[in-house]
Amino acid sequence: MHPLAQKLNETIEKNSPHLYEMLSDLGKLIYFPKEGILSQSAEAKVKAKTYNATIGTALENGQPMHLKVIQDTLSAYAPKDLYEYAPPAGKPELRAAWRSKLLLDNPSMEGKSYGNPIATNALTHGLSIVADLFAGPGDAVIIPDKNWENYELTFSIRRGAEMVYYPLYNAEGSFNDQGLKNAILAQKPQGKAIVLLNFPNNPTGYTPNVEEGRRIVEAIQAGAEAGINVVVVTDDAYFGLFFEDSLQESLFGSLAGLHPRILAIKVDGATKEEYVWGFRVGFITYADPNDAVLAALEQKTMGIIRATISSGPHPSQTFVLKALQSPDFAAQRKEKFLIMKGRANKVKDVLDTGKYVSAWDYYPFNSGYFMCLKLKTVNAEQLRLHLLDQYGVGTIALGETDLRVAFSCIEEANVEHLFELIHQGVKDLEKVAVQ
Repeated sequence: MHPLAQKLNETIEKNSPHLYEMLSDLGKLIYFPKEGILSQSAEAKVKAKTYNATIGTALENGQPMHLKVIQDTLSAYAPKDLYEYAPPAGKPELRAAWRSKLLLDNPSMEGKSYGNPIATNALTHGLSIVADLFAGPGDAVIIPDKNWENYELTFSIRRGAEMVYYPLYNAEGSFNDQGLKNAILAQKPQGKAIVLLNFPNNPTGYTPNVEEGRRIVEAIQAGAEAGINVVVVTDDAYFGLFFEDSLQESLFGSLAGLHPRILAIKVDGATKEEYVWGFRVGFITYADPNDAVLAALEQKTMGIIRATISSGPHPSQTFVLKALQSPDFAAQRKEKFLIMKGRANKVKDVLDTGKYVSAWDYYPFNSGYFMCLKLKTVNAEQLRLHLLDQYGVGTIALGETDLRVAFSCIEEANVEHLFELIHQGVKDLEKVAVQ
């Protein structure tokens, strides 16, 4: 094992032995090279006043070399904020701005001990870092039965972890905290569980209310008190899109510092929050009461980043930073939120007319980008294909009965027509089945 990795491990084990136990084999082996090209280049950037011949960028007339055809489209930005490599942990000003935003949006984080957000290549990359550091063969990754399919690729296919499912909803149509608790406690023989919390949920668009959130935290705490080391990840991809009486902030603040056996990790980003899907700017934030542990986790995370993508894209980090610093940011963000809320409310108005009760029920939703129909009479995949071929309507089939509809990309004026076409598709298939 490399001495730098050993030193990081010793720091973590000394200050948080349960967290050390949570690390995967890769998590224990990884480190950020302090004597490599990046660290030497950083030192030279400060001290090399005559010539800096360290890093693989090209300079011209004292600024990063660039093509005029590219710079002409980005003339509002200085070349130094576009063309140079971003630091592996992200642009420092952006990390500070995102930390301030987190505290503003999540008052429960006030007074909690957590690290500086580390920039990732959007949320999938952040989840991949979690998987690399903490997941391995035999580890249980606990998710609801209605989930984002990429979790399996990231944690099971890539890292060999075992996916453990529990029903998202209970019999009352509320969040199934008892199912979550049972799934966690079932890992007592292994002594470790990785819990993924995704609210607003993809694919259902559901966010728990405050009481449900309290019970989720209690379920995780119960696992820790039973002697289970719990890595709990709040996947806050759709954060802020809360349209009804639900939690209005991430559970990360409630989980931070809750118990020595609980490691809270927040994965979020500008992708959906700021409507910049193609920018690929996300963040990963760790909570721990010990600054040395937070520093060690940052070094290990930077090691993973260095070993995979080296660093994230500088231009998009600059664009997001400028947006966060703009006095118009909050107003423009609220404007888009109200559009999204209007679409969600319109979907409920249409579905609650009673016109479609024979064709489907719908799962509770109150937030995010999506909602799910539970079909009563036809197969979801057959309906999906029929809607595409006959009506030019795209939806997502999930299992035998569930059809995901992304209202985020449907203008409010078109919502009713969309569900009329889906209903017509159901009737078409019902008619074929009778013949």
